[in-house]
Amino acid sequence: MAPDRLSNRPLQSTQGQPVVATYSIVACDLEAGQWGVAVQSATQAYANPRYGPEGLALLREGKSAREALDALTAGDDGRDERQVGIVDGRGRAATFSGSGCHEWAGGRTGDCYAAQGNILVSEETVDALATTFEGNGHLSLAERLIECLAAAQAAGGDRRGQQSASLLVVEQDGGYAKLSDIVVDLRVDDHERPIAELRRLYVLHQELFGVTPEEDWVEVDDALADELRTRLDRLGFAGDLRRAFADWAGKENLEERVDGIERIDPVVLEALRKASA
Repeated sequence: MAPDRLSNRPLQSTQGQPVVATYSIVACDLEAGQWGVAVQSATQAYANPRYGPEGLALLREGKSAREALDALTAGDDGRDERQVGIVDGRGRAATFSGSGCHEWAGGRTGDCYAAQGNILVSEETVDALATTFEGNGHLSLAERLIECLAAAQAAGGDRRGQQSASLLVVEQDGGYAKLSDIVVDLRVDDHERPIAELRRLYVLHQELFGVTPEEDWVEVDDALADELRTRLDRLGFAGDLRRAFADWAGKENLEERVDGIERIDPVVLEALRKASA
């Protein structure tokens, strides 16, 4: 980790390993059928990477979040230095912070979320993760998780500073062209303001791959069709309007926001107007 943002004297675990710090929240939106995780800084205490695939396998077997977590930690000799959060397919949550995690360390759970962190300024960081998630049910899961990270940082965050952040949201067939389960997968590996950078990347991601409600799409009448032809021709996309529009949108990576030419996503219309101004 970069010494200009994190401590020059890394803490040591009881096993002699450098200790890394973080706070994270794993959560779901049952109505949307989405599950996700957001994290700032590094990793959950002294990590056991096998927890991921083994935990998912236990959930597929029908274990609850608590049962899966108990099974993972029971079979791990290094559990005292682990920290992990799990949310299962029914929104049940469990969190674990081993006795060897460095202060402040701990977690909170509620309906559809588990929040945890270690080497934090105080427990207020984890409290902020929890209360922000609980208070923003009107947002999409991805937006909700980013707000959680921002609130946690404002509450104190990792006491060694900031460096990285990431966001992952999954939904069955909810990804690109409905051929992937990955809705959002963004990471910032090294940045002075990683959460702000993660938010910037998310906004860009949404411009390209987000979904505008159908009721907000604009009907393409004769006047708008003429405007589209003029603007597309200005950009070098002449000929049949449907084909020209699709070709331009594909070039701009906006094809996921195009569905024919009878109606147009206002995000795409604004992008075309800006590009052809």
